[in-house]
Amino acid sequence: MATCSREPCDRLGPVALRAAVHRWLRLIAADAELAPYLIGVDRQRLAALFTARLGAALGGVRRGSDGDPADAGGPALGGSRRPPLTGEQRWRVLDYLAAALWALDLPAATVVDAQRAVAGLLRA
Repeated sequence: MATCSREPCDRLGPVALRAAVHRWLRLIAADAELAPYLIGVDRQRLAALFTARLGAALGGVRRGSDGDPADAGGPALGGSRRPPLTGEQRWRVLDYLAAALWALDLPAATVVDAQRAVAGLLRA
């Protein structure tokens, strides 16, 4: 008898994780108030950063393109050219993440862990 793993890191492979991040970024881009924060941002780099952070939160090892552990650096959206996200905007970005992960049928605790993992990237 085959059983499915109950651990999110085992159930959620790298392809599904990348798909969730792309779904999340599409939700952000569709938000009229948040979309300007993506202007001029390298979305592939941003997606890789978010994928690495979420992979670490869900039990994987966060790696950069050179194979070393990835570094979060500064804020991921907006950068120095735009004002930082407001508290309400940060919550909305995290809600969009929850929606993207909820579609993968992940447990609520896993979604919350993922939100906590990326919350620091949204601070100014």
